[in-house]
Amino acid sequence: MDSSEFLRFLRTRSSVREYYGQPLEEEDIDYILACASTAPSAGNREAWDVVVVTDDDIRLELSSAALNQAHVRESPAVFVVCANYVRSISRYGERGILYAVQDATIACTYMMLAAHALGLHSCWTGAFEEDEVHEILDLPQHLRPIALLTVGKGRPPLEPMERMPVEEHLHRETW
Repeated sequence: MDSSEFLRFLRTRSSVREYYGQPLEEEDIDYILACASTAPSAGNREAWDVVVVTDDDIRLELSSAALNQAHVRESPAVFVVCANYVRSISRYGERGILYAVQDATIACTYMMLAAHALGLHSCWTGAFEEDEVHEILDLPQHLRPIALLTVGKGRPPLEPMERMPVEEHLHRETW
C-alpha cells in the first residue's frame, strides 16, 4: 500500500451507528485483537485489556449504561477497551495512569482500523457511565473502561463527514 492508498483507506472509515445484526465471525474478532496487540505502548507495558461482548442481554445493559445509545445494543459485538493501571504504574508510578489511558486509546484505534480493513464498520463510543460498565462486566478495580467500540456490518453515511483543514490544528515550533 502506498501513501495515497493509506490516506484513502483512512478517509473511507467512518463512525457507523446502524448495524444489520449479522454476527461477527470468530476469525474477525481474532484478527481485530491481533492487530490491537501490535499497537505501540509506553515501555511496552501494553497497559490495556478488552472485554468482547456479543451476548444480546449484556449489550442491552451496556446500551443502557451508554445513555441508551441504540448502536451499542444493535451492533453484533462491543469491544470494551480498558486501561490497565497496574501494568504501567508498576514501572512509572502515578504517571503510569496517563500511559495506561494512552495505551488503551491506541489499541482501540488499531481495533477500529482493523475492523475497517476487514470491511466491517465501527463506532468509538465514549459517552457511558463508567461505574455501570464496571458493574455489568464485573471489571477489576484497576481497570478503567475507556471506550465501547461497536463493530459489525452496518450502513455507513452516504456522504463523508466534512473535516476541518489540517491548518486549523497546526502550530509550528510554538503556539
